[in-house]
Amino acid sequence: MSPMSSGRTLPLFPLQTVLFPDGLLSLKVFEARYLDLMGACVRDGLPFGVVALRQGGEVRRAGEEVALEPVGCSARLMDVDSPQPGILLVRCRGEQRFRLLGQRMQDNGLWIGEVEMLPDDPAGPPRQELVESARALASAIQALRQKGPLPFLEPLRFEDAGWIANRWCELLPIPLAARQKLMELEDPQLRLQIVDRFLRDKGIVA
Repeated sequence: MSPMSSGRTLPLFPLQTVLFPDGLLSLKVFEARYLDLMGACVRDGLPFGVVALRQGGEVRRAGEEVALEPVGCSARLMDVDSPQPGILLVRCRGEQRFRLLGQRMQDNGLWIGEVEMLPDDPAGPPRQELVESARALASAIQALRQKGPLPFLEPLRFEDAGWIANRWCELLPIPLAARQKLMELEDPQLRLQIVDRFLRDKGIVA
């Protein structure tokens, strides 16, 4: 389990998505503030924070009101490619959730957050009544493999309730606000229980 700390600052990348720990995030970066951020992350090997937008757009617009969700996830660069000048294609790994204690915008438009890092999900297998959700995820991943590259990072951890819940949260067609609330839950068994109920309601799990 990662230690908790407070008073840390993270550069923020607000998005219309929710990043989960161990999640895979692909980004096309073209705004100057984020090109500079990616360059600094490559140079210094530091993470940045991904936080979902409650209000406002991903591309900066003058005078637009922006509201950020209170909990995000740190991300670390894995791959960076520059197919043409002024554009970066990057792949990132979700690392650790954080609570946003405050934020400010720099002159270049980049958000800086003061954050409290949150503990990792306690590792443990899904409860017996939730095992079918793990099996259904294994079947879904097998089907995805036949269509192309997996949208997940390996190794696959079907013995870990939090990992199972997080991957289902990324796959399922649920609203952004619901996905955010699931990510914020501190109990991975409860997160998986809510996912399991959804799967049963949709007939994915019998």
